[in-house]
Amino acid sequence: MFLVQTGVLIGMIIAIVVLIVVIGIIAWYISAMNNLRRLNVKVEEAMSGIDVALTKRYDALTKMLDTTKAYAKYEAETLEKIVKLRKGMNSSTTLEDRKEFASSMDEMQKRMSLVIEQYPQLKADHNFGKLQDAIMDTEEHLQAARRSYNANVRALNSAIISFPSSIVAKRIHMEQRDFFEAEESKKQDVKMEF
Repeated sequence: MFLVQTGVLIGMIIAIVVLIVVIGIIAWYISAMNNLRRLNVKVEEAMSGIDVALTKRYDALTKMLDTTKAYAKYEAETLEKIVKLRKGMNSSTTLEDRKEFASSMDEMQKRMSLVIEQYPQLKADHNFGKLQDAIMDTEEHLQAARRSYNANVRALNSAIISFPSSIVAKRIHMEQRDFFEAEESKKQDVKMEF
């Protein structure tokens, strides 16, 4: 009788230990899954920050363009192209499309700089100066949004490839995200000629 009671007691202890281990594994799995999903939300939020900065940049450049038009005739197709690009941006726009949009904005800004150089009286205009300051602020905001996005992508990608959370990431079909990288032309050294 004593052996039977001891056997039952040992069986209950083993069952309790197994139950605690199973509950611990389930709790860890849920925690890892929630962490991966939180990181994914941060990446989406950071991508939205890039969209906000691009929209702000578009608005500032459009206002600058309107001011510039008062002094010089500007290429109408440039404005039309930018408007078409902006209208095509939505929540389903890919990272590549966003990069292309940012590159087009860079090209528009370069063209406006040429017009500004040709019309020095434009530089003296008070409103134009305020718009230039706004564009500089917008560029800084865009750079900060890109850095935030890349930091969140780095955190998510690290969690996805790190063991043991990589097991959970694979089971919930979470994949690594692409970084927002500068165009090749911006990675090259600037040539200064005087």
